[in-house]
Amino acid sequence: QVQLVESGGGLVQAGESLRLSCAASGIISSINVMGWYRQAPGKQRELVATITSGGSRNYADSVKGRFTISRDNAKNTAYLQMNSLKPEDTAVYYCNAEGWFNYRYSSTNWGQGTQVTVSS
Repeated sequence: QVQLVESGGGLVQAGESLRLSCAASGIISSINVMGWYRQAPGKQRELVATITSGGSRNYADSVKGRFTISRDNAKNTAYLQMNSLKPEDTAVYYCNAEGWFNYRYSSTNWGQGTQVTVSS
């Protein structure tokens, strides 16, 4: 089993920036994809961005041009740089990891979430 710990959330004003981090630990053979998802009150969890071990990135249309996902494979850590934040970005942000953990392939690995609140 892999443990994912997010950090970096907080309260900011519209237009400001935040950087989220997600550190994976445990018995890790390889992490194919790391991703960020978010869930606002009363809404379903949605994809924000993903990045493969080779560096291929995918973004939700709502964050393209404002958010940047990156990862440090040596540290098993993913980052989400969020610029020009908007009130509609307010949500709990969750980290996800897909890969070989404890000698089994798994994609249902989630962190505890970190709150991002953007005031207008």
